[in-house]
Amino acid sequence: MQLTGYSIKGLSVEDIIAVVPSLSSVADIETHTVCNIPSSCITSQIWIELARKIELLCQRSDVNGIVITHGTDTMEETAFFLNLVLKTTKPVVLTGAMRPATALSADGPLNILNAVRVAGSPESVGKGVLVVLNGIINSARDVTKSNTTSVETFKGRDFGSLGYVIENKVSYFTQSIRPHTVTSEFSLGDFHAESTLPQVLLTMTHADDDDLSINAAVQAKYPGIVIAACGHGTLSKVVEEALVKAAQAGCVVVRSSRTGSGPVLNGLERWQEAGFISAGSLSPQKARILLQLAINKFGNALSEINRIFESY
Repeated sequence: MQLTGYSIKGLSVEDIIAVVPSLSSVADIETHTVCNIPSSCITSQIWIELARKIELLCQRSDVNGIVITHGTDTMEETAFFLNLVLKTTKPVVLTGAMRPATALSADGPLNILNAVRVAGSPESVGKGVLVVLNGIINSARDVTKSNTTSVETFKGRDFGSLGYVIENKVSYFTQSIRPHTVTSEFSLGDFHAESTLPQVLLTMTHADDDDLSINAAVQAKYPGIVIAACGHGTLSKVVEEALVKAAQAGCVVVRSSRTGSGPVLNGLERWQEAGFISAGSLSPQKARILLQLAINKFGNALSEINRIFESY
């Protein structure tokens, strides 16, 4: 029996909720389809379209919360983007499945049920965008996929989860205090009708490193680069020199850690002089999204972008 590598082909959101008949006793469900693709194929244009749809729905008095079914590959990235641009206090919850519907002990039906419970709970109001799988509630800012196949893959690696769903009870124990949703300075008003996010390179350091991808990004006029560096944001000489040249060419450079965990602070004075910005405790992929939004709103104004990274 297949436990991994399943396809969404031919599977609609109506099919997904049909296998959870107990949903009708929890909430009145209305379905909308924005796209039906593998989450590895998600684009910023789809993010913007999804956010616009959510905001329209949240304006309705008969809508108490939103549940988004999403593939797990890029779920944390979609959640973080929505967390930064949506202007609603109503709960927005992403969920998915690590096992196919045909697998022994498929996790999708219970994840859907728990996500609906969280979205409908008054306790979830104002908590920002949430990710709910395996009975665990995580914040969009801090959640990450920590395992390729485990059903308990989504975790708040550094700062823990926000709460749990046990049977029909939603319980919170903490909350994210960084700007999100209505307290974020980003919004859909930052985008035109057919906008997409600015191109930002995300590249990882490694032994025997080179400057090929960095130079290519500069040549392609990418406005930003996120470097997932070694350890506490450390760089090889060849990469550091390439990034300095990139910054001199007007490219915004953000240093994160390839571990995806632990804060990356300002670091050496020469990095500060070069204008490098630290990602703080954000993972490389989330640092990229924040940099895209910051460049879209402020251009290459380093003081503003540095403030954003210190605040978010």
